[in-house]
Amino acid sequence: MFMAALAFIGLGVMGYPMAGHLQRAGHQVTVWNRSEAKAIAWQEQYHGQRASSAREAAAAADIVLTCVGRDEDIAEVVRGSDGIAAGLKPGGLIIDHSTVSAAITRTLAAEVSEHGIDWVDAPVSGGQQGAENGQLSIFCGGSEAAVARAHDVLATYAKAQAHIGGCGQGQLAKMVNQICVAGVIEGLAEGMHFAQQAGLDVAKVMPLIGQGAGSSWQLLNRYQTMLNDKYEHGFAVDWMRKDLAIVLAEARALGLQLPATEMIDDFYADVQSLGGGRWDTSSLLRRLQEKSR
Repeated sequence: MFMAALAFIGLGVMGYPMAGHLQRAGHQVTVWNRSEAKAIAWQEQYHGQRASSAREAAAAADIVLTCVGRDEDIAEVVRGSDGIAAGLKPGGLIIDHSTVSAAITRTLAAEVSEHGIDWVDAPVSGGQQGAENGQLSIFCGGSEAAVARAHDVLATYAKAQAHIGGCGQGQLAKMVNQICVAGVIEGLAEGMHFAQQAGLDVAKVMPLIGQGAGSSWQLLNRYQTMLNDKYEHGFAVDWMRKDLAIVLAEARALGLQLPATEMIDDFYADVQSLGGGRWDTSSLLRRLQEKSR
């Protein structure tokens, strides 16, 4: 098995188990997280190494993987005297699992290339469950050589991965994913709300739909928690709105209209106003229920 000296930056609900899969696979993993408590807990669980800065973690690695929240977060951990670029040696590779804009991706990729460092944008789909189970889909953007170099590392927790195109193309593909996911969840929420209001036994109806043309990952994995009004899990509404803001900004730059996506983004703003910023994205059903009361 191919083994590498790796650094993993960002131990949130996705990064924490992803870094764990790499360590358990036999890679030498050094982690850094802005909240040190998370890094300490990860080290105790997986017995890897822990660094005091992103730069220190990168200095011990040939490949650095990142999984942070926003454009400003990835810029911060890459740049500066304590950033990845200051520690990673020429010939190194950065694999960014964050969901950020294509613009910041291209900017940072160009900056680190001046230091002889390659970049692969590799946003993921599959949520916390996919990260924990090592069953993520990964959209890869970068040079053919860089993506090929990343392949075996990513295979540790990928059920599917593909080279989409140059730097930034992986992020654009993730935007497509979020457009599709938002539409599917709203359709699922409306269907379940209709069933409830029509007096159907939703617990009987949804498994049948899940065996037909109306099936989706969201239906199969979320209808039961939606029925039970349980939303304290999964991919948070706050993060979905962050992702949809990136989508809509890119659409405006392309001169495109995405009316359904814009509408669903507004619906998620309603969920936030209900106090559901940290609820799972399937909480669109709660919004409909509140509107009908």
